[in-house]
Amino acid sequence: MKYGYARVSTEAQDLAAQIERLQAAGCEKIFFEKRSGKDADRRQLQRLLKALKPGDVVHAVVSDRMARDPFDMLNILRTVTAAGAGLRLLDEPFIDTTSEMSDLILFLVGWAAKWQRRRILENTSNGRARAKARGVKFGRKPKLTKQQQREALARLAAGEARVQVAHRFNVSNSTISRLHL
Repeated sequence: MKYGYARVSTEAQDLAAQIERLQAAGCEKIFFEKRSGKDADRRQLQRLLKALKPGDVVHAVVSDRMARDPFDMLNILRTVTAAGAGLRLLDEPFIDTTSEMSDLILFLVGWAAKWQRRRILENTSNGRARAKARGVKFGRKPKLTKQQQREALARLAAGEARVQVAHRFNVSNSTISRLHL
């Protein structure tokens, strides 16, 4: 079966042009939705992927209607190929998993996803390093102030039970236990 998938990001946008193109391509059933591509919960896309049987082909006009980034596209491609189906993009004919080049396509999309992930990690790491250099603190605030920590440790050293110290400062037993570390 030839399936189509059309998506626009907002209610104000129109799906008609995509649907017409998919119908012209011979799609027998078209799934469509008005949701941002950033939303992982695209119900119609999930319904389409679950409906796939061996030999089916999914059509979309362009990749950004199907997936929000190379990772998402790789996951969709894996789901489609695992079902024994194919994927064709009308305006990006090089993405056609029904062709002899399908293994190369999967490799390239996977490579792009890996490359993008590496760039994201690098940018995140650089941003964290710059923030730390500016004195930005990460993680949640400690339950006890430095003074309270010293007092709790002194009480423990004096022989007071950890449970009692925790109760006194209104924190969990594990919070007091971590002070020893």
